[in-house]
Amino acid sequence: MDPQWDDSVPIYRQLRDRVVAMILEGALKEGDPLPSVRSVAAEFRLNPLTVLKGYQQLVDEQLVEKRRGRGMFVSDGARKALMKDERARFLEDEWPKVYATIQRLGLSAAELLRDGAEPHAAPWPTQVTPPSTSGQNNDDDN
Repeated sequence: MDPQWDDSVPIYRQLRDRVVAMILEGALKEGDPLPSVRSVAAEFRLNPLTVLKGYQQLVDEQLVEKRRGRGMFVSDGARKALMKDERARFLEDEWPKVYATIQRLGLSAAELLRDGAEPHAAPWPTQVTPPSTSGQNNDDDN
């Protein structure tokens, strides 16, 4: 399934943002490898240079490190740095709008906690889980 790309934002930036979300959500931890440029390009039908540009932004921000011949890995301290930056950005840019909407609609803290949104799924699968074969007959075995 192809992801829905936002035409107003460059795809390399959207890829960068997906990796950031995965780090913040804990799907990617410090020291974990990023999916290879080739696999991401193939999965999302993108030019590998587009994927590489998104990954390079993460390297430039010191959130990801290149290991020659091995790939790219989440840097030590990446989640902590992102949490600090994202919290500051949220409080400065997003919270005033959210707070104004809450006030305008007359919502209470209890209503927000009770009726809050469900968490969303990970931006993309981090690994493929093979189907379970325990207790099942495989047609090839019969």
